[in-house]
Amino acid sequence: MNETDAVGYRPLLFSIAYGMTGSVGDAEDIVQDAFLALTRAHQEKTVIVDPKAYLTTVVTRLGINYLRSARVRRETYVGDWLPEPIVMPADSAGPAEHAELADSLSMAFLVLLEALSPAERAVFMLREVFGYGYSDVARITGKTEVNCRQIFARARQRIAAGGQVAASAPPPGRRAEGQELARRFFEAAAGGDMDALLGMLAPDVVLHGDGGGKVQAFGKRLAGRLPVMRLILGVFRRAGILGVSLRPAWVNGWPGAVKFDAEGRVIGVIQLDIADGMVHTIHSVANPDKLTHIRMNSA
Repeated sequence: MNETDAVGYRPLLFSIAYGMTGSVGDAEDIVQDAFLALTRAHQEKTVIVDPKAYLTTVVTRLGINYLRSARVRRETYVGDWLPEPIVMPADSAGPAEHAELADSLSMAFLVLLEALSPAERAVFMLREVFGYGYSDVARITGKTEVNCRQIFARARQRIAAGGQVAASAPPPGRRAEGQELARRFFEAAAGGDMDALLGMLAPDVVLHGDGGGKVQAFGKRLAGRLPVMRLILGVFRRAGILGVSLRPAWVNGWPGAVKFDAEGRVIGVIQLDIADGMVHTIHSVANPDKLTHIRMNSA
Protein backbone atom coordinates (compact mmCIF):
# COMPACT_ATOMS: atom_id res chain seq x y z
CA MET A 1 0.00 0.00 0.00
CA ASN A 2 1.34 3.45 -0.95
CA GLU A 3 0.66 6.89 0.50
CA THR A 4 -2.29 7.45 -1.84
CA ASP A 5 -4.01 4.30 -0.62
CA ALA A 6 -3.31 5.25 3.01
CA VAL A 7 -5.19 8.56 2.65
CA GLY A 8 -8.34 6.70 3.66
CA TYR A 9 -6.95 6.53 7.20
CA ARG A 10 -6.84 10.33 7.48
CA PRO A 11 -10.22 10.72 9.27
CA LEU A 12 -9.14 8.28 12.02
CA LEU A 13 -5.70 9.85 12.30
CA PHE A 14 -7.15 13.35 12.53
CA SER A 15 -9.56 12.21 15.24
CA ILE A 16 -6.73 10.73 17.31
CA ALA A 17 -4.53 13.79 16.84
CA TYR A 18 -7.34 16.19 17.73
CA GLY A 19 -8.28 14.10 20.75
CA MET A 20 -4.70 14.36 21.93
CA THR A 21 -4.18 18.07 21.25
CA GLY A 22 -7.59 19.75 21.29
CA SER A 23 -6.27 21.86 18.41
CA VAL A 24 -7.47 21.63 14.82
CA GLY A 25 -4.37 23.18 13.27
CA ASP A 26 -1.93 21.15 15.35
CA ALA A 27 -3.90 17.96 14.67
CA GLU A 28 -3.68 18.59 10.93
CA ASP A 29 0.06 19.25 11.24
CA ILE A 30 0.58 16.03 13.18
CA VAL A 31 -1.29 13.99 10.56
CA GLN A 32 0.74 15.60 7.80
CA ASP A 33 3.97 14.83 9.65
CA ALA A 34 2.87 11.19 9.98
CA PHE A 35 2.36 10.90 6.22
CA LEU A 36 5.75 12.52 5.62
CA ALA A 37 7.30 9.93 7.92
CA LEU A 38 5.59 7.19 5.89
CA THR A 39 6.94 8.69 2.66
CA ARG A 40 10.49 8.81 4.06
CA ALA A 41 10.20 5.22 5.24
CA HIS A 42 9.21 4.09 1.75
CA GLN A 43 12.02 6.14 0.19
CA GLU A 44 14.47 4.43 2.54
CA LYS A 45 13.06 1.05 1.45
CA THR A 46 11.76 0.34 4.95
CA VAL A 47 9.15 -2.41 4.87
CA ILE A 48 5.86 -1.18 6.36
CA VAL A 49 3.69 -4.26 6.86
CA ASP A 50 0.70 -2.36 8.25
CA PRO A 51 0.53 1.33 7.16
CA LYS A 52 -2.50 1.98 9.34
CA ALA A 53 -0.71 0.73 12.46
CA TYR A 54 2.41 2.68 11.47
CA LEU A 55 0.51 5.95 10.96
CA THR A 56 -1.54 5.52 14.15
CA THR A 57 1.65 4.96 16.14
CA VAL A 58 3.36 8.03 14.68
CA VAL A 59 0.32 10.25 15.27
CA THR A 60 -0.12 9.08 18.86
CA ARG A 61 3.52 9.53 19.78
CA LEU A 62 3.65 12.97 18.15
CA GLY A 63 0.53 13.82 20.18
CA ILE A 64 2.27 12.73 23.39
CA ASN A 65 5.28 14.92 22.55
CA TYR A 66 2.96 17.83 21.77
CA LEU A 67 1.23 17.56 25.15
CA ARG A 68 4.54 17.46 27.02
CA SER A 69 5.64 20.70 25.38
CA ALA A 70 2.20 22.29 25.79
CA ARG A 71 1.82 21.58 29.49
CA VAL A 72 3.41 24.86 30.63
CA ARG A 73 1.24 26.86 28.20
CA ARG A 74 -1.90 25.15 29.49
CA GLU A 75 -0.95 25.84 33.13
CA THR A 76 -0.55 29.58 32.44
CA TYR A 77 -3.63 29.88 30.22
CA VAL A 78 -5.85 32.83 31.14
CA GLY A 79 -9.33 31.68 32.23
CA ASP A 80 -11.03 28.46 31.24
CA TRP A 81 -9.31 26.39 28.56
CA LEU A 82 -11.56 24.86 25.92
CA PRO A 83 -10.53 22.94 22.80
CA GLU A 84 -10.69 24.50 19.37
CA PRO A 85 -14.23 23.77 18.20
CA ILE A 86 -14.94 21.44 15.30
CA VAL A 87 -17.77 23.18 13.47
CA MET A 88 -20.07 21.81 10.78
CA PRO A 89 -23.03 23.68 9.29
CA ALA A 90 -26.34 22.46 10.68
CA ASP A 91 -27.42 21.35 7.19
CA SER A 92 -24.17 19.67 6.17
CA ALA A 93 -22.28 16.51 7.10
CA GLY A 94 -19.02 18.42 6.75
CA PRO A 95 -15.55 17.07 5.86
CA ALA A 96 -15.07 13.36 6.44
CA GLU A 97 -12.50 13.74 9.19
CA HIS A 98 -14.70 16.20 11.06
CA ALA A 99 -17.78 14.02 10.64
CA GLU A 100 -15.99 11.04 12.16
CA LEU A 101 -14.71 13.17 15.02
CA ALA A 102 -18.19 14.47 15.79
CA ASP A 103 -19.20 10.98 16.82
CA SER A 104 -16.12 10.51 19.00
CA LEU A 105 -15.23 13.41 21.30
CA SER A 106 -17.31 16.13 22.90
CA MET A 107 -15.85 19.38 24.20
CA ALA A 108 -16.73 18.43 27.77
CA PHE A 109 -14.92 15.12 27.39
CA LEU A 110 -11.82 16.83 25.98
CA VAL A 111 -11.78 19.17 28.98
CA LEU A 112 -11.79 16.17 31.31
CA LEU A 113 -8.88 14.65 29.38
CA GLU A 114 -6.81 17.69 30.38
CA ALA A 115 -6.53 16.17 33.87
CA LEU A 116 -4.51 13.25 32.47
CA SER A 117 -0.80 13.01 31.78
CA PRO A 118 0.17 12.69 28.08
CA ALA A 119 0.65 8.91 28.38
CA GLU A 120 -2.60 8.48 30.32
CA ARG A 121 -4.48 10.50 27.73
CA ALA A 122 -3.12 8.42 24.87
CA VAL A 123 -3.89 5.09 26.52
CA PHE A 124 -7.32 6.13 27.74
CA MET A 125 -8.38 7.62 24.43
CA LEU A 126 -7.15 4.73 22.29
CA ARG A 127 -8.90 2.23 24.54
CA GLU A 128 -12.07 4.09 25.56
CA VAL A 129 -12.86 6.18 22.50
CA PHE A 130 -11.39 4.25 19.60
CA GLY A 131 -11.78 0.74 21.00
CA TYR A 132 -8.22 -0.53 20.58
CA GLY A 133 -7.29 -3.71 22.43
CA TYR A 134 -4.60 -3.57 25.09
CA SER A 135 -2.09 -5.32 22.86
CA ASP A 136 -2.54 -2.65 20.17
CA VAL A 137 -2.43 0.16 22.73
CA ALA A 138 0.83 -1.27 24.07
CA ARG A 139 2.34 -1.43 20.59
CA ILE A 140 1.24 2.10 19.69
CA THR A 141 2.48 3.71 22.91
CA GLY A 142 5.61 1.57 23.29
CA LYS A 143 4.59 0.29 26.72
CA THR A 144 3.84 -3.18 28.04
CA GLU A 145 0.31 -4.51 27.99
CA VAL A 146 0.31 -4.82 31.79
CA ASN A 147 1.44 -1.22 32.11
CA CYS A 148 -1.28 -0.07 29.72
CA ARG A 149 -3.93 -1.80 31.81
CA GLN A 150 -2.64 -0.02 34.90
CA ILE A 151 -2.49 3.33 33.14
CA PHE A 152 -6.03 2.93 31.81
CA ALA A 153 -7.42 2.05 35.23
CA ARG A 154 -5.69 5.06 36.78
CA ALA A 155 -6.88 7.37 33.99
CA ARG A 156 -10.46 6.12 34.29
CA GLN A 157 -10.43 6.89 38.01
CA ARG A 158 -9.22 10.43 37.36
CA ILE A 159 -11.83 10.97 34.65
CA ALA A 160 -14.59 9.67 36.93
CA ALA A 161 -13.43 12.04 39.68
CA GLY A 162 -13.82 14.95 37.27
CA GLY A 163 -17.39 14.10 36.36
CA GLN A 164 -19.41 11.73 34.25
CA VAL A 165 -19.34 13.00 30.69
CA ALA A 166 -20.29 11.05 27.60
CA ALA A 167 -17.62 10.79 24.93
CA SER A 168 -20.12 10.45 22.12
CA ALA A 169 -22.50 12.87 20.52
CA PRO A 170 -26.27 12.25 20.71
CA PRO A 171 -27.48 9.26 18.67
CA PRO A 172 -29.01 10.12 15.27
CA GLY A 173 -32.54 9.64 16.61
CA ARG A 174 -31.99 12.40 19.19
CA ARG A 175 -30.13 14.88 16.98
CA ALA A 176 -33.27 16.53 15.61
CA GLU A 177 -34.63 16.91 19.14
CA GLY A 178 -31.42 18.56 20.33
CA GLN A 179 -31.28 20.81 17.29
CA GLU A 180 -34.84 22.01 17.91
CA LEU A 181 -34.09 22.74 21.56
CA ALA A 182 -31.00 24.69 20.53
CA ARG A 183 -33.08 26.71 18.08
CA ARG A 184 -35.58 27.62 20.79
CA PHE A 185 -32.75 28.35 23.24
CA PHE A 186 -31.02 30.87 20.96
CA GLU A 187 -34.36 32.38 19.95
CA ALA A 188 -35.29 32.94 23.61
CA ALA A 189 -31.85 34.38 24.37
CA ALA A 190 -32.00 36.80 21.45
CA GLY A 191 -35.58 37.81 22.31
CA GLY A 192 -34.89 38.31 26.02
CA ASP A 193 -37.49 35.69 26.99
CA MET A 194 -36.48 34.93 30.58
CA ASP A 195 -39.22 32.40 31.30
CA ALA A 196 -38.54 30.36 28.17
CA LEU A 197 -34.79 30.41 28.84
CA LEU A 198 -35.18 29.32 32.45
CA GLY A 199 -37.41 26.47 31.35
CA MET A 200 -34.64 25.10 29.11
CA LEU A 201 -31.76 25.39 31.59
CA ALA A 202 -31.05 22.49 33.95
CA PRO A 203 -30.92 23.50 37.65
CA ASP A 204 -27.20 22.68 37.78
CA VAL A 205 -26.33 24.16 34.38
CA VAL A 206 -22.69 25.24 33.96
CA LEU A 207 -21.30 27.78 31.52
CA HIS A 208 -17.64 27.72 30.41
CA GLY A 209 -16.17 30.67 28.51
CA ASP A 210 -12.78 30.70 26.78
CA GLY A 211 -11.44 34.07 25.69
CA GLY A 212 -7.78 33.26 26.31
CA GLY A 213 -7.31 36.68 27.88
CA LYS A 214 -7.61 38.23 24.41
CA VAL A 215 -11.29 39.14 24.34
CA GLN A 216 -13.87 39.81 26.99
CA ALA A 217 -15.07 36.49 28.35
CA PHE A 218 -15.99 34.89 31.61
CA GLY A 219 -13.02 34.69 33.94
CA LYS A 220 -14.26 31.48 35.52
CA ARG A 221 -17.04 28.99 35.02
CA LEU A 222 -20.50 30.04 36.05
CA ALA A 223 -22.99 27.62 37.60
CA GLY A 224 -26.69 27.77 38.40
CA ARG A 225 -29.82 28.49 36.40
CA LEU A 226 -30.33 32.13 37.42
CA PRO A 227 -26.73 33.37 37.12
CA VAL A 228 -26.30 31.66 33.75
CA MET A 229 -29.62 32.99 32.48
CA ARG A 230 -28.76 36.57 33.50
CA LEU A 231 -25.36 36.40 31.84
CA ILE A 232 -26.75 34.94 28.62
CA LEU A 233 -29.42 37.61 28.36
CA GLY A 234 -26.84 40.34 28.96
CA VAL A 235 -24.49 38.94 26.32
CA PHE A 236 -27.25 38.61 23.73
CA ARG A 237 -28.59 42.08 24.51
CA ARG A 238 -25.16 43.61 23.80
CA ALA A 239 -24.76 41.39 20.75
CA GLY A 240 -28.00 42.71 19.28
CA ILE A 241 -26.83 46.30 19.72
CA LEU A 242 -23.53 45.52 17.98
CA GLY A 243 -25.14 43.71 15.05
CA VAL A 244 -23.89 40.25 16.00
CA SER A 245 -25.66 37.37 14.27
CA LEU A 246 -25.84 33.60 14.85
CA ARG A 247 -25.83 30.68 12.46
CA PRO A 248 -26.86 27.20 13.69
CA ALA A 249 -24.11 24.59 13.58
CA TRP A 250 -22.96 21.28 14.96
CA VAL A 251 -20.05 21.80 17.34
CA ASN A 252 -18.09 18.65 18.16
CA GLY A 253 -21.23 16.69 17.37
CA TRP A 254 -23.53 18.73 19.63
CA PRO A 255 -26.01 21.50 18.77
CA GLY A 256 -24.64 25.01 18.80
CA ALA A 257 -24.08 28.16 16.78
CA VAL A 258 -21.38 30.31 15.25
CA LYS A 259 -21.33 34.03 16.10
CA PHE A 260 -20.53 36.67 13.46
CA ASP A 261 -19.87 40.36 13.89
CA ALA A 262 -21.52 43.02 11.76
CA GLU A 263 -18.86 42.52 9.05
CA GLY A 264 -19.50 38.78 8.85
CA ARG A 265 -16.34 37.70 10.69
CA VAL A 266 -16.43 34.72 13.05
CA ILE A 267 -16.12 35.97 16.63
CA GLY A 268 -17.30 33.02 18.67
CA VAL A 269 -18.71 29.52 18.85
CA ILE A 270 -21.31 28.26 21.33
CA GLN A 271 -21.96 24.58 22.01
CA LEU A 272 -24.78 23.14 24.12
CA ASP A 273 -24.69 19.83 25.99
CA ILE A 274 -28.31 18.68 26.00
CA ALA A 275 -29.86 15.79 27.91
CA ASP A 276 -33.42 14.99 28.99
CA GLY A 277 -34.74 17.99 27.10
CA MET A 278 -32.60 20.53 28.98
CA VAL A 279 -29.31 22.38 28.51
CA HIS A 280 -26.80 21.10 31.08
CA THR A 281 -23.56 22.71 29.88
CA ILE A 282 -22.75 25.67 27.66
CA HIS A 283 -19.29 26.02 26.09
CA SER A 284 -18.45 29.40 24.57
CA VAL A 285 -15.17 29.85 22.67
CA ALA A 286 -14.23 33.43 21.81
CA ASN A 287 -10.41 33.25 21.76
CA PRO A 288 -9.67 34.46 18.21
CA ASP A 289 -6.69 32.10 17.93
CA LYS A 290 -9.10 29.16 18.20
CA LEU A 291 -11.47 30.38 15.49
CA THR A 292 -9.20 30.95 12.49
CA HIS A 293 -9.86 27.49 11.02
CA ILE A 294 -13.64 27.97 10.81
CA ARG A 295 -14.76 28.35 7.21
CA MET A 296 -18.39 29.35 7.59
CA ASN A 297 -20.07 32.54 6.51
CA SER A 298 -22.98 34.40 8.05
CA ALA A 299 -25.30 33.92 5.08
